[in-house]
Amino acid sequence: MKAVVLTGVRRMELVDVPEPSVKEDNDVLLKIEMVGVCGSDVHYHETGRIGSQIVEYPFIVGHECTATVKAVGGAVTRVGVGDSVVVDPAISCGACDQCQQGRRNTCRNLKFLGCPGQVEGCLCEYIVMPEDCCFPMGGRITLAQGVLCEPLAIGLYAVKEAKLRKDGAIAILGAGPIGLSCLISAKAENTNACYVTEKIGERMEVAKENGASWVGNPNGDDIVEEIIHRESAGVDVVFECAGQQETVDQAVELLKPGGKLMLIGIPRTERISLVIDKMRRKEITLINVRRQNKCTEACIDLVASGKISVDFMITHRFRLEQTQEAFDMVAGYRNGVIKALIET
Repeated sequence: MKAVVLTGVRRMELVDVPEPSVKEDNDVLLKIEMVGVCGSDVHYHETGRIGSQIVEYPFIVGHECTATVKAVGGAVTRVGVGDSVVVDPAISCGACDQCQQGRRNTCRNLKFLGCPGQVEGCLCEYIVMPEDCCFPMGGRITLAQGVLCEPLAIGLYAVKEAKLRKDGAIAILGAGPIGLSCLISAKAENTNACYVTEKIGERMEVAKENGASWVGNPNGDDIVEEIIHRESAGVDVVFECAGQQETVDQAVELLKPGGKLMLIGIPRTERISLVIDKMRRKEITLINVRRQNKCTEACIDLVASGKISVDFMITHRFRLEQTQEAFDMVAGYRNGVIKALIET
């Protein structure tokens, strides 16, 4: 089968690799239809690592995808041959203490698509996943919308964990796919005021069009001053979606006493620092968001119902042989890209 592999920093090649097959009773053989280019994939492309996770070349990345079921193991009942599915890229063991406590996203033995040392990714024609990771779309949403259910699930999970007040105010720092997913999830919860920051003009406009109360560019605006001018007491929750020291510092300034800082963005550095004096005096709660937990099916339902729309995030489409071009564009934030899809 065809696959796109990382062969070095900023280098990708289209190659032939062996096709996988069903081996376990709960295995599902999937024909990949569409893959979304995620910021974490781009980290591996640009630097060959995220923290301690270091690529050993050649390696297949990619984890946001929709697929068609081609074969199933003997114990599979939830999906059948021919079904279109959204793929949850996180494979949990189901047996460790975290899984037993309902925290499958922090499974002790978690394996993640496209993560070095765990499982190769989905930028290829076929993969095998356990039945638990396959969510049938039932013709209710498109393949492209299904791809967006992966980042949407992260935004939805973060919003649910934040336990927003309907009369409260939030800030979202960074309006990439994850920040926008937080925005539309918060609006679906009828959150009153949503302030968004972003450095890319096209993304600023998209945030305005999809429910942001105010959008500012930290390259030209004093973000803290502008938001505090509108929310003198500060905001209840900040969703930090950029993974930058700058945005973490802004979050601490923006939060009111007793507020929550949701850390969602993945920093490229191994460490970030916190202004502990202000964190302590404000008694700010810091919550790290590890992907999502049990939100994929809810996202399919929300998109199918029309309560949430994700189509506006899809800005570019490529073929499998154009993957290098797609990654270079996303890495450079060019051409107003929000979400690039690769059709296999």
